[in-house]
Amino acid sequence: MRMKRKDSRRIKALFVSCALCVLTAAVLSMQGCTARTSRGKNMKIGVVVYNQTDTFLGELLQLFQKDVDGLRRDGEETAVLIRDAAGSQRTEDAEVQELLDNGCNVLCVNLVDRGVPSNIINMAKEADVPVIFFNREPVREDMNLWSRLYYIGADAAQSGRMQGELAAAAIRSNSRIDKNSDGKIQYVVLEGEPGHQDTIMRTDRAVATLIEKGVSLDKLSYQIANFSRAQAANKMTQLIGQFGNKIELVLANNDAMALGAIDAYNRLTITETNRPVFLGIDGTKEGLSAVIDGSLAGTVYNDKNGQAMKMAKLCDALFHGDSLDSFGLRDGKYIYLPYEKVTAENVRKYVVKQDE
Repeated sequence: MRMKRKDSRRIKALFVSCALCVLTAAVLSMQGCTARTSRGKNMKIGVVVYNQTDTFLGELLQLFQKDVDGLRRDGEETAVLIRDAAGSQRTEDAEVQELLDNGCNVLCVNLVDRGVPSNIINMAKEADVPVIFFNREPVREDMNLWSRLYYIGADAAQSGRMQGELAAAAIRSNSRIDKNSDGKIQYVVLEGEPGHQDTIMRTDRAVATLIEKGVSLDKLSYQIANFSRAQAANKMTQLIGQFGNKIELVLANNDAMALGAIDAYNRLTITETNRPVFLGIDGTKEGLSAVIDGSLAGTVYNDKNGQAMKMAKLCDALFHGDSLDSFGLRDGKYIYLPYEKVTAENVRKYVVKQDE
């Protein structure tokens, strides 16, 4: 009997031990579920940009943070965590993983290299966190890798076409732009990054539109300045040294590079009569100021106010599981906002818009 009682005690002890193991596993499982679902209590948005020194992106992010705060719902907290990839796709991938580990429940990504988003998409898909790409559009094949991928931006070809229209209008209205009176406009282009979609489309469409408008062109040079004001100033200084007063038109893929070109002429103290016409794209604060003072003949407004608000609203809807019907998503994924031409006649409207 004593052996049977010992066996009985052992069986009871074993049973209790097993029960504790099961209970512990259940508690751990519940904790794991709580950790996963706690991601949804407050909205935490992770934002990664290719380079925070980009003027347009800096202005867009300021607006975005303001809009996110304005959309905060009662009883909720919101946070926007911004990371700078500093031109490195590897760094950007690592920052996305860090933001996911930090509990971000929506990602907004401005790609360094629009051709290789697969690592970011796979990480987000594994964590079931939607991604809003902005300003740099991934290729269609990558956007179709998962149902929770979105894009907010503008049509780069439209900005190039509008820049060409602005240039053609300036040339028609001022015969002195053709300084050597040869019936052709000698021009240079300051381009963004090699292979960048906006670089290619803005340059191609601007030049093609000038030709379509009947402007005879004589290309002097295309120079890569990586959307940078400082690089554009250096490139323009070299071009002035090479071509002197022959340059009659400068088409820049963004305002920063257009302003850099103007900086080069200012440093060399070249008179107004010997300067070309400068045109930019983006409608940044500095770009608009240059249109007001007449140093920039025009720019094309890239609607950062609208893009920031759309991005904030889409983050909010995705976080709360709201319907996306009101967004008018093209192909269920895309939001494109139109560009607008800015001249001396209407520039103050856009200055006011900047301050809204």
